[in-house]
Amino acid sequence: MTHAIVTGGGSGIGLAIAVRLAALDMEVTIMGRDPARLDAARARHPQLRMVVCDVTDRGGVRRAVAKAVELSGAVDVAVNGAGFVRSAPFLKHSEADWQEIMATNLMGAVHVIQEVLPAMRERDFGRIVNVASTTSLKPYPYVSAYVTSKHALLGLTRALALELARSGITVNAVCPGYTDTELLGGAIATIKSKTGRSDADARKILAAANPQGRLVDPEEVAHAVAWLVSPDSHSITGQAIVVAGGEVM
Repeated sequence: MTHAIVTGGGSGIGLAIAVRLAALDMEVTIMGRDPARLDAARARHPQLRMVVCDVTDRGGVRRAVAKAVELSGAVDVAVNGAGFVRSAPFLKHSEADWQEIMATNLMGAVHVIQEVLPAMRERDFGRIVNVASTTSLKPYPYVSAYVTSKHALLGLTRALALELARSGITVNAVCPGYTDTELLGGAIATIKSKTGRSDADARKILAAANPQGRLVDPEEVAHAVAWLVSPDSHSITGQAIVVAGGEVM
């Protein structure tokens, strides 16, 4: 059975991806640094396995992947969904903000890929999907560190895809627009603080960035990932699949 690991799998887009892959008869291990959140996800979706993992900790990732392999076998699919954002003007982003955002959004994916890639190369098969963002492809104000990290993640995706192009391993990114998850809270808080508007009005402002006039559903992103990791997607590599209602073309 195909074994997939999904970081950031305790909630939001990561959990939606994990549930979708499990529905395709994959063995799925969700990873995250909050045990309570993982426990809650498993309570709702008992078909998922879980391993606590902070992707910013290289040694912790090594141990977590080893545990996942022990429980469910070699990793065939790695989805890097762990992400962190902090909204603030550029001059209000502290050194610690930059370090935490880059450590999670970029180096977290690097750590996971470094750990799963050797076995994928031995089997000459693997699917790596990085959950990037429309911020990988266009700038947004007040999230400069996040934009930088997601641009870097897409660069990693494309460089690694070329490096592995003659293997049976593909590397792709999905780039959601504003998605209806907990992570949206930072953007909503920024809008409220700057405009004095309500939560509902802030959500409408974010939805307006999507030409379809709505927020993206996490399950839509999950369906895109399911396609990218399918056996029929061998020729799809190095791509940024945008799930944003036409916001980026």
